[in-house]
Amino acid sequence: MLKKTLKPLLFLIFCSFILSCSNNSSSENLPEENPPIQNVLEIKGADFSFLPEVRQSGISYQNISGVSEDMLTTFKNNGGNTVRLRIWMNPSSSNSDFNTVKNLSQEIKSKGMKVLLSVHYSDSWADPAKQTKPEIWKNYNFNELKEAVSVYTKKIITEINPEYIQIGNEINHGMLWQDGKIENTNQFRELLQSGISAVKATNANTKIIIHFAGTDGSVEFFNIIKDLNFDIIGISYYPIWHGKNLDLLKQNLLQLSNSFQKKILIAETSYPFTLGWKDQTQNIIGLQSQILPQFAATPEGQKNFLNKMKEIVKEIDGIGFCYWGAEWSAYKGNASTSGSSWENQAFWDFENKALPVLEVYKN
Repeated sequence: MLKKTLKPLLFLIFCSFILSCSNNSSSENLPEENPPIQNVLEIKGADFSFLPEVRQSGISYQNISGVSEDMLTTFKNNGGNTVRLRIWMNPSSSNSDFNTVKNLSQEIKSKGMKVLLSVHYSDSWADPAKQTKPEIWKNYNFNELKEAVSVYTKKIITEINPEYIQIGNEINHGMLWQDGKIENTNQFRELLQSGISAVKATNANTKIIIHFAGTDGSVEFFNIIKDLNFDIIGISYYPIWHGKNLDLLKQNLLQLSNSFQKKILIAETSYPFTLGWKDQTQNIIGLQSQILPQFAATPEGQKNFLNKMKEIVKEIDGIGFCYWGAEWSAYKGNASTSGSSWENQAFWDFENKALPVLEVYKN
């Protein structure tokens, strides 16, 4: 009688033990609820357009550890994956001309990074205040101008083959003035379309950026061209020119993304690591009133500002960010009055050592 009673009791104890072990094992292997989403940015970039001139100066630059190292290598080793370069038609010096940009692009690609070309369609700076035609195009009629844009853009794609290309630089008020002024809406659209079509016909994998400075008026601008076949909305953001309300910046970028179903790139931004100076060229930024109160003009403040830009882009599911003037140090010497107006916003300090801001590029 006792044996008959023990058998079922032992069986029940054994089953309970097995179930307990099974439950413990299962709970240990279960994934965490709602794991954090890893939003890896496609573009972690910086503009290095002055690099050929900086190299010619013969100045030795150091990485964060104080070891002599080429600027591009330091950028790549810290996680940078995209280098932005401007290209001018026939500039007065070789910097930013076709062959210089082509050679530097090849070097960038050989280091495993991507190239983002900002095509100014000018012999010099093109921005909201000026969009001057190249000298060799100045007497073209409108049809000749459209054809020139197409041929030139195809040449860039064929010979340089960037991963990303801007059709124009900060074209808030149009491009190739007077023909392509924004007031001449149809002609402006046709010139843009000429460049876009040239890219798509030559390499459909190259992503096209349309670049606007700031966010004021950006919705109205992109409404004008919303039916054109481009890929990315590029926005410049500098606190000195585009406002100091970062919540509003984020709100406006999100509105652009949602309204036009395009990825957002902060195509240009920068911040000072000091309000001091090295060369005798007047700096763009030198006053506390020109910067954001929450980020001091210190190496740590510069880093925190760029990290905030990175956070904003991630929060709106953007494609990335690109710093402007990273390499524009005081390479012409301390006494220069025609040196860098951006020296206190570069990625290298006045002793030519890399700054902590580069750590923002690490995942």
